[in-house]
Amino acid sequence: MQFTGVGVITAVDHSLWMRRAIELAEASSRLGEVPVGAVLVSQEGREIGAGLNQPISAHDPTAHAEIVALRAAGQALGNYRFPGASLYVTIEPCTMCLGALVHARVARVIFGTREPKSGAIVSHPLGSEDRRFNHQLTFTEGIMVEECRNLMQGFFAERRKS
Repeated sequence: MQFTGVGVITAVDHSLWMRRAIELAEASSRLGEVPVGAVLVSQEGREIGAGLNQPISAHDPTAHAEIVALRAAGQALGNYRFPGASLYVTIEPCTMCLGALVHARVARVIFGTREPKSGAIVSHPLGSEDRRFNHQLTFTEGIMVEECRNLMQGFFAERRKS
């Protein structure tokens, strides 16, 4: 698995889909979940799966927004692989989600803000030099970074108050 960062590009390029991911993250926050949203977009530019974080409400430690989006796409398309697809997610994916993205053959991950504790693409790229995997992802970070960061920070600030 090799991660080829393509750098931060203008928010205008990806703002439509990142706004959709932010809407999903806001919905997860209203449920009392950590505010993470993800949307899987086909090579043709249409939404094929969407997910919001729900491990608490679903009683499922694997119900991260990215996994939920992959499951929705799988059901919608009748397949478990999504070559050429891009995943937009508000925060850097964790190791579990990254593994699922590799197995699903997602081409690109576009995320808003880094996750310094458990992010597996930039923050802690443990598998980034592992050549055993036959699929490689590219990534773009920093799309609507302020909005994504503020969503997370605001959520945890409110939790600390209560």
